[in-house]
Amino acid sequence: MATVAVCNSKNEQIGEIELNDEIFDVQVKSHLLHEVAVMQLAKRRSGSASTKGRSEVKGGGRKPWRQKGTGRARAGTRSSPLWRGGGVTFGPKPRDFTPKVNKKIRKQALKMALSCKCKENQVVVLDGLGLDQIKTKAFAEVLQAFDIDSVLVVIPERDDVVEISAKNVPHTKVLRSEGLNVYDILRYKHLMLIKEAVPKIEAALLGKDTQSA
Repeated sequence: MATVAVCNSKNEQIGEIELNDEIFDVQVKSHLLHEVAVMQLAKRRSGSASTKGRSEVKGGGRKPWRQKGTGRARAGTRSSPLWRGGGVTFGPKPRDFTPKVNKKIRKQALKMALSCKCKENQVVVLDGLGLDQIKTKAFAEVLQAFDIDSVLVVIPERDDVVEISAKNVPHTKVLRSEGLNVYDILRYKHLMLIKEAVPKIEAALLGKDTQSA
């Protein structure tokens, strides 16, 4: 198992933690990461674009003019796609853009994303952020101590102090351990894990009991 230093909010090492090789040291397959990241982005699309076809637009029941003798082109209905205000040919309809990706592949891709960060030495484990009150400046100072400008912070459970303090810090996102995903891990340069979140991540990906390490 890989051993990573556990630091406090001032970037002082206060201990060590072992990261499970089944999660943080697996073979990385870029095509799987790409497949899952694309799936996540597609899932965010509302898919609400909608147009009306010739049978759905208002009017069009009466023939505009007689078939012959006017000198104009033949026309059977005002709802024709050729006319202004007519229906749209092959226009979009509400749909779900999410491609199917098996649960097993999604879980493996998450392990690969974590392994990728670990192999690039971009994983930081903190004993805690040490925030007593909602204060953006205090949160930014923690990141400054680690010389980090792009980071995904993973917390073990809901913490309004941390989540609200980080809202206005650029290139930073706070996620609870259950919301950890491939796209956000890859999007930010560094991954900052609160120590208590590590066993929860391992339990979710390996199905083990969440006992504190």
